Amino acid sequence: MVSTFFGLEAARSGLYAAQSALYTIGHNVANAETPGYSRQRVNLVQKQAYPTPGRFRADIPGQFGTGVDTQTVQRIRDRYLDVQYRGENSKLGYWSSRFNALSRMEDVMNELNETGLNETMDSFWQSLQDLAANPSNLGARSVVLERGRAVTETFNYLAESLKHNQKDLRNELDVATTKINSLLEQINQINKQIGEVEPNGYLPNDLYDERDRLLDELSSYIDIKVTPVESGGNALKVAEGKVTVELAGFEPPITLVDGNRYKVRQFSLNESKTNGLIESISVGGRTIGADDFVENLNINGSLKGLIEAHGYTNIGSTIERGIYPGMMSDLDKMAYDFATAFNTVHRNGWSLEDIKNGVQTQRDFFDLGGLSSPKGAAAAIKVSDDMNRERIAASATSTISSTGEIGDGQNALKLAEVKNTSFQSYFEAVIGEMAVMTQEAERMKENSETLVSSVEQRRKSVSSVSLDEEMTNMIQFQHMYNAAARMITLQDEILDRIINGMGLVGR
Repeated sequence: MVSTFFGLEAARSGLYAAQSALYTIGHNVANAETPGYSRQRVNLVQKQAYPTPGRFRADIPGQFGTGVDTQTVQRIRDRYLDVQYRGENSKLGYWSSRFNALSRMEDVMNELNETGLNETMDSFWQSLQDLAANPSNLGARSVVLERGRAVTETFNYLAESLKHNQKDLRNELDVATTKINSLLEQINQINKQIGEVEPNGYLPNDLYDERDRLLDELSSYIDIKVTPVESGGNALKVAEGKVTVELAGFEPPITLVDGNRYKVRQFSLNESKTNGLIESISVGGRTIGADDFVENLNINGSLKGLIEAHGYTNIGSTIERGIYPGMMSDLDKMAYDFATAFNTVHRNGWSLEDIKNGVQTQRDFFDLGGLSSPKGAAAAIKVSDDMNRERIAASATSTISSTGEIGDGQNALKLAEVKNTSFQSYFEAVIGEMAVMTQEAERMKENSETLVSSVEQRRKSVSSVSLDEEMTNMIQFQHMYNAAARMITLQDEILDRIINGMGLVGR
């Protein structure tokens, strides 16, 4: 026989269950705009029926339900979507950093405006053609000299600006490395907190959310693999556990956060003593060559994009690789080849001073600072210190015409024709390649943004708080609460009738 107060307990459990659900709904509504928050729900299960099946069970018609139990407060999250989001987010991080670096390079080269190298060179070639038409005109000679200086100053400016941008990228790498290490430490600390809470049978949902937010942010810097680790003890089956975070793309795997031992491996970048480029990456006690990191097709993330843009080299090698080293190398080669070819033609001509003195001096128009190879030529090139307008070798001969015209201007034409050598085609190829790489990076960045947005929308459809849905649930559990309270009132009336209204005969 069941207790007289049996119905009160069942109604009480319904009252508490509705109250817990309303508390959870209030928590969801309060955090509707909190970044990284996942909506929560109360998992309700029926209590064990009375009586418990057994040989000596109570002699009643059947089992009676004993009410409802608020088993857990669980967050709603899809791990598969988290994995997919972080993979796409790593790609977005890589293409964003690559596009930003190339965009800044395009701004430096400035080929869409009149101050770019191509326009400056064209003005220089035009001044030489004007000089060829009137080789003894001092005004035309002054223009050639000034536009020659403009060309060298443009080379100098481009070299200095590229180095400045490269230095900024190095600073960004330091910031990114510091941020990665900070995120790893924070994830490890949350692991510790979760490892202390879960064995007691609780679900630290807010800690789960914060950890996932940190993992999402970390995935923009590096490719990661996240593996759950059980906390043990009395942890619930739905407990998400701690996590071990690994750097994806390497065998054997490189553990960044050890979920079992609460250990963290810090990132650090190692520079080459020869050229200052990134030579290797240290992760704890393991060293990864920069070339192995950047050229690994299974790796993404902004750290890879920044290293690739800044420049890297093999361990113990002097070979420079990367976007900015490549452009600086091309710029040096253009400056060196241009100055060398121009000086060769210039030495074969006659200047006004040579013709007057009757001696061919074979001076260089441009000075490369004694360089015997292209490296550093763009920063070093200048108009020779001893060059003036009367020393420009515009004539192919030392003749003076019957009208008093000095020289014939033929060498000025040959100087202008230097443009038509391999220099011009090489310059166009370099600028064209830069434009293609920038367009590709922009296209891939936009594609990645679209994919990240798509996955994020699907993730929000599962985990984010819908105020309309919460309002509906609130009404539902409010009615449940009222019904449970009314049931308690009903039980009270029944007990009042039994206790106070029965057994009055004979008084």
